[in-house]
Amino acid sequence: MSFDFIKDKHKKVHFIGIGGVSMSGLAAVLLNKGYRVSGSDFKQSPTTDKLEKIGAEIYIGHRSENLKDVDLVVYTAAIPSDNPELVSAKNQNIPMMNRAEFLGRIMLGHKYNVAISGTHGKTTCTSMVSHIALDSNLDPTILVGGDLDIISGNYKIGNSEYFITEACEYKESFLKFFPYVGIILNIDADHLDYYKDIDAIEEAFHKFAMLIPEDGFLIGNAEDERVVRVMKSAKCHVLSFGFENADVTAQDITYDERGCASFDVYRKEKKLFTLSLNTPGKHNVLNALASVCVGLIFNINANNMINGLSEFRGAHKRFEYKGVKDGVTVIDDYAHHPTEIKATLSTAKNTKHDKIFCVFQPHTYTRTKSLFDEFASAFNDCDELILMDIYAAREKDTGLVSSDQLGDAIRANGQKCVNVHSHEEAYNYVKEHIKAGDLLLTVGAGDVVKVGDLFLK
Repeated sequence: MSFDFIKDKHKKVHFIGIGGVSMSGLAAVLLNKGYRVSGSDFKQSPTTDKLEKIGAEIYIGHRSENLKDVDLVVYTAAIPSDNPELVSAKNQNIPMMNRAEFLGRIMLGHKYNVAISGTHGKTTCTSMVSHIALDSNLDPTILVGGDLDIISGNYKIGNSEYFITEACEYKESFLKFFPYVGIILNIDADHLDYYKDIDAIEEAFHKFAMLIPEDGFLIGNAEDERVVRVMKSAKCHVLSFGFENADVTAQDITYDERGCASFDVYRKEKKLFTLSLNTPGKHNVLNALASVCVGLIFNINANNMINGLSEFRGAHKRFEYKGVKDGVTVIDDYAHHPTEIKATLSTAKNTKHDKIFCVFQPHTYTRTKSLFDEFASAFNDCDELILMDIYAAREKDTGLVSSDQLGDAIRANGQKCVNVHSHEEAYNYVKEHIKAGDLLLTVGAGDVVKVGDLFLK
């Protein structure tokens, strides 16, 4: 496509789903550069209000008449083909571009693009890298997949050559990017509604690594054998991180009563500094090491890395402390894959508690079906599991899998589990059984957080 938004600021760009976590950031980047922007979403939100205040034309609801004097339509992979605005754009021959390709075009306007990929941990690692860059006054542009307090939202518009973004593998979106530094945190089975199997997913990450220029850098997790294979095939500079047998390692790790780690950071045999994190969990040690690798590549001062990482207290919905009521601590977490759930529950076990009550809402039918056995054994570290119905997201119920079936499989493994069919039913169960000193986790990528909100109210 020949549309050159970098040079022609008279063009008007319309975003279908402008209130989304990624689309809103892209719209803000254009508004900051002086472009005309419009967009639609199915509901009003603080994000659409924020965009409207800085100059965007916002429409609530998707209608063909929303396309007024539009030169380009940007859409996400989640927009159905029968969306009236998408249909209207095709009928009017208005140029269209998916979100990933559009983000790639914006990256072309920056020299030092940092793209954080991996099946798990992208938002947290992107947030950590952002904290380091901000503490170093690099003035980066940031697009992150969650709300981050230090930038008061999910994006920040910078005025430098530095650009920091998540790079999602869903439908190979990240292959539209132009990374100078690419991070691969891990490679796991997910999005099997698109990928044939785990080998196809690994192949996509190989392609991602090949996007990095020879003078660029691939940062990879030495604890993950698939990531190691990708690093070995890369044509650029490679920097590995891990607990051992890596370029950058964490040694002498200890945890406080919140489950937050302190450790020494080494590059090969040389100790660089000591870090104390304010985000709990062993997995966040790896996220921090990946972020340190970015700092080393850009010659960032050690004190800036120490300060940036110690000041980071987590992105919203990533083991997020929601409050305490009647002696019960409420935590919300975005985990929606078995590996992520195990990491979240492992983190919870390292915090002070009597019993762990986990309210889990499975996310999408295809993920639940394809990873059914893994989900059935993912909850061993909680004392009681309250299992909600599957959150459909972009999918329709085909009848092939249900939360009741998953509950049966979990109970067959000896785990205490009850099935509930509404937020109110989940809340009522928790209210009747939980006691002071217990921990309440709401886990999932849907709207399970409402259960914790009901409890705290």
